Amino acid sequence: MTKEAILYEKMPNDKTLCTACARYCEIGKDQIGLCGIRGNKDGKLELFVYGKVIAGHVDPIEKKPVIHYNPGSRIFSIATTGCNWLCKYCQNSDISQRRKVEGEDMTPEEVANTAIEYGAQGIAYTYNQPSIFIEFARDCGLAARKKGLINIFVSNGYDTPETVKMMGEFLDCITVDFKGSAEPEFTRKFIGVPDPQPIFDTLLELRDKTNIHVEITDLIVPRVGDNLEYAAKLSKFVYDEFGPEMPIHFLRFHPDYKMMDYESTPVKTLEKHYQVAKNAGLEYVYLGNVPGHPWEHTYCSQCNNIVIKRYGFDIQGWNMDENNRCKFCGNKIPITGKLQKGYQQNRFQFVC
Repeated sequence: MTKEAILYEKMPNDKTLCTACARYCEIGKDQIGLCGIRGNKDGKLELFVYGKVIAGHVDPIEKKPVIHYNPGSRIFSIATTGCNWLCKYCQNSDISQRRKVEGEDMTPEEVANTAIEYGAQGIAYTYNQPSIFIEFARDCGLAARKKGLINIFVSNGYDTPETVKMMGEFLDCITVDFKGSAEPEFTRKFIGVPDPQPIFDTLLELRDKTNIHVEITDLIVPRVGDNLEYAAKLSKFVYDEFGPEMPIHFLRFHPDYKMMDYESTPVKTLEKHYQVAKNAGLEYVYLGNVPGHPWEHTYCSQCNNIVIKRYGFDIQGWNMDENNRCKFCGNKIPITGKLQKGYQQNRFQFVC
């Protein structure tokens, strides 16, 4: 179901300028952009994976990770092939680094109906960078909204004002995932991105131009992507631009793809990053991929009691009233939506 893209500009000599991500690929006739799924056909930019879903899973929303928006929701997660990043550690490399147009044929309406069929409260566009297939995601998202579903991007944030504007048409929530705290040397060597600045620009664009709920994650890679100085810079940016209530998650790396010779991130390293963010004034700091750690819970910023108790992706305790106020001191916790229940039942998945 190849379809002409929306986010591009025509250039002389039948070239096209793709505006779906911050690489701004200039693509000649019969050529394909770095992502592998947007290409020039007869002077027009085509999205070759429109309607091609390479993977689908029903997950808890906390797995994205999103924990301050509709906690406990079931989310139908989908992806296409391709990506605009070249992460050497990618745990989804069989999807993201696959430069083939493959997948199960699904119309936007079928994607939304599948989410409903399996009891999901929303759709996540994830596993690869969703902005590279944003025209398909947008159509799925609009179909989903008609059925009362929410839409979530799990994004690397390497976007453009054009993509953010389109996100505003259908997106409810986004996690922007920094890698190695956006240290430029790390992004160049391990991601293939020369400058992480567009990620910061995207966050400001989201803040200023949309009402999309934002959460921030930061994958901490031992030895090469665990610089506390850059974690402090990132934390200060988040505090200065978004305030103390912005959730930030420091995620544990595990060996994968081309980085099998690296160890998992030491928990003590993550704890140091947590403390850096807390010292910067951020009130809701989390450690991810460390089930059982006390810093995966949500604590009240006033009385420091646990208001949401978690183990991994499971919610095990809820100490807030119907207005999401702490039951111990009455402080308003910045959680959007009510606790949803039942995502552990009727798991669904397919992978092409």
